[in-house]
Amino acid sequence: MADLIVHGGSPLSGTIVPSGNKNSVLPILCATLLTDEPVTLRNVPEITDLVKLVEFFRQQGSQIEWDRNGGVMRLDHSAFRRTLTNDELPQDMRSTVLLYPALLFRLGRIAIAANTKGCSLGVREIDPHLEILQALGAEVSRGQPLAIALPQGFRGARHWLDYMSVTVTENFAMAAAVAQGSSVLINAASEPHVQDLCTVLAGMGAKIRGIGTSQLEIEGVTRLHGGEFTIGTDYHEVVTFLALGAITGGEVRVERSVPQHFDLIARAFAKLGVTVTHEGTTAVVRRHQPRIVAAPFTPNLLPKIEAAPWPYFSVDLLPLLVALAARCEGTIHFWNKVYENGFAWTPELAKFGAHIVVSDPHRIVVFGNRPLHPAVVDSPYVIRAAVALTMVAASIPGRSVVRNAEIIRRAHPRFVENLRALGAELEWS
Repeated sequence: MADLIVHGGSPLSGTIVPSGNKNSVLPILCATLLTDEPVTLRNVPEITDLVKLVEFFRQQGSQIEWDRNGGVMRLDHSAFRRTLTNDELPQDMRSTVLLYPALLFRLGRIAIAANTKGCSLGVREIDPHLEILQALGAEVSRGQPLAIALPQGFRGARHWLDYMSVTVTENFAMAAAVAQGSSVLINAASEPHVQDLCTVLAGMGAKIRGIGTSQLEIEGVTRLHGGEFTIGTDYHEVVTFLALGAITGGEVRVERSVPQHFDLIARAFAKLGVTVTHEGTTAVVRRHQPRIVAAPFTPNLLPKIEAAPWPYFSVDLLPLLVALAARCEGTIHFWNKVYENGFAWTPELAKFGAHIVVSDPHRIVVFGNRPLHPAVVDSPYVIRAAVALTMVAASIPGRSVVRNAEIIRRAHPRFVENLRALGAELEWS
């Protein structure tokens, strides 16, 4: 793993063009396996998981042309092999689960490692994925590895999720799109990247109602066709660069933003004394924001930012505001309602001098504006935690090191280049 060396203390200012949405492009790329017709994707970010998926597809016989500089990818899966070349799926990335529907659709049977996969945020269970596949006609055999068969193709079904899982909802949408009959998913996730996948599926001929809501209704079709689609902007990256501007006292403008996704995000920034505005599709944070925690109208309560599945404030963005809160005047309570280890990385902030009290695995209190100093910190295998630690380092005069920061590249293909364009001094080591 690579380390980031950060020479902080300078306001970061300038204009950034964000990349395509990592969380959209991965399921969309898997969905292209549902057709043998050519598909063209534009605004494709060069992220590590995508590179691995493309390599896997090519090993299976797919023809892929990828103009990485232009962000254009052309895919043709018509020569995709009927058996797996290496007898197993890629095991080193979480997005492998998004291959299950399309591979079952093509191959009729797959085998997967039985152990659950996860990251530093907590265990990522596969049971909800298997339940969805079983409801839609798959048969699961226990063992090592687990065997999943689809003897008669996907069949329409009604299913109610235990919780709003993004990847489970995406797998449902892909499987139901090519199932026989009608399917309904209740308690579906509705994040922008889920909407992006459903929109692309609809563009390929799928019949989907309820996009952007908690209930998806899908009428299966016999075949999907190809097409040309543009990956939407990554709103996580928009927020990342706005937060970097705010924490360093600079002025940052992020083009190609998605204003319709920012109502709650802007209010969360406002609780920390930071105003985010939009000029058309350009998001702006002005220089020298007050960074004072806003007092609530309810007496004797701490101001609070709580995160949960969309349309709540995104849990993926919470670390960025935790970092920003460490530089704000005042005290604020953060509540992560999803991951049991979502705040396990915050002791690293204490190495900078930040004052954070862990209330329980889901809640912390940040006492802001304590004297901070450069430090060497260790990033967990969590993208936004690595970014948050880099944010704090960038706001402190002097040399800091964020160890094991390589994971940032999974979501931000040009992270260092973009920060340098804003005036940051940092490099990989």
